[in-house]
Amino acid sequence: MKRKQKRFLQMTLLFMVALIFLPNIGLWSLYKDKHLVKSTEPGEQQTFPLGLGDGQFYAWTDGLRRKDWHDYESIQKEAMRSGKGEHGKPYPLTEEDHDDSAYRENGFNIFVSNNIALERSLPDIRHANCKHKMYLERLPNTSIIIPFHNEGWTSLLRTIHSIINRTPESLIAEIILVDDFSDREATEVRGHVKTNCGNSQHVGKLRTALTFKKSSVLPISRQLF
Repeated sequence: MKRKQKRFLQMTLLFMVALIFLPNIGLWSLYKDKHLVKSTEPGEQQTFPLGLGDGQFYAWTDGLRRKDWHDYESIQKEAMRSGKGEHGKPYPLTEEDHDDSAYRENGFNIFVSNNIALERSLPDIRHANCKHKMYLERLPNTSIIIPFHNEGWTSLLRTIHSIINRTPESLIAEIILVDDFSDREATEVRGHVKTNCGNSQHVGKLRTALTFKKSSVLPISRQLF
């Protein structure tokens, strides 16, 4: 009986502590997001709210400078785009366009992929608070590793276009395409890469990415599947 009472008291105390501290953590996060310090001259600080425009640098009170990395010109251009598949909208298919073989071969309708622009626009599905996030002014560049196996050429190429168009140039060191022993002819890929990387057998995308991580020129790399 005493053991049950002791456990009940422990759970009650834990609940009260969580009730007190968790809301305060959330409020502190909100406070940090809304109170930045704009960097001017050395030793000079001035507080501003978020959203003052492009090219401005901010720092927390810890002295680390942050900036808005958004490319607002590109965002505006994307918002004006129209056409099939733009903004993630469904691609209209006629009865003749429905081909089961296209699904069996790629897992999706390659006919649709071939008829959507490589630089198609995408909806911004981030949480509203994420759209105002400031990131460090100086970030390390990275190698991006994309393993593929019998991938549709246009979908693979669209992935590369999205990376290049939506990532600041200074943050991309290289893009590595790794062929995970595709048994389909991949002449399109071989004609666009500097060095051919591939497996001698099919091992899966995760293992492929980890294996060829050593091919990266940088210690920091990102794997896309």
